[in-house]
Amino acid sequence: MYQRILLAVDGSKHSERATEQAVAIASLTEGSLIEVVLVADFSKAKNEVLHSQGKEELEVARRKKLINIEKIIQEKNVSYEVNILHGEPGPTIVSHANDQQFDLLVIGSRGLNTLQEMVLGSVSHKVVKRADCPVLVVK
Repeated sequence: MYQRILLAVDGSKHSERATEQAVAIASLTEGSLIEVVLVADFSKAKNEVLHSQGKEELEVARRKKLINIEKIIQEKNVSYEVNILHGEPGPTIVSHANDQQFDLLVIGSRGLNTLQEMVLGSVSHKVVKRADCPVLVVK
C-alpha cells in the first residue's frame, strides 16, 4: 500500500519513535522504500559552519544525527536512502514531499503544549497543513 515513505528526522527521540513506525509500515509492503530526510536548518547552519573545522566535520556532525535512525531501519532489513536537504524545516519537507509524490510522510511530534504551538507553530503542524500526501505524526 505504501511503497514510497518519506521519513522526516532531526536526530531526536521523537524522530526515533517516528522511525520505528515508518519501519513497521514499510515492513507490511514488499518492495517499499523509506527516504530519510534531514533538513539542515538555515537558522542553525550558520552557527554550525562557524564552529566546525571544515566541510567534512560539518558533514560528520549532520550524519551523527542519523546513526540511531539508520540503525533502527537496518535492524528490520527495510530498504532506505538518506537525503540531507537545506532550508527551513517545515517548508523544505513539504516541498520535497509534494515534488516527489510520496505515498506517506512520517514525522515525529515535538510535544509542544497548546500555547507554544499557537504562538510558535511546529514543524509537524506545518507539514500536516501543507503536504499533499497522508501524514502520520508520531508522539
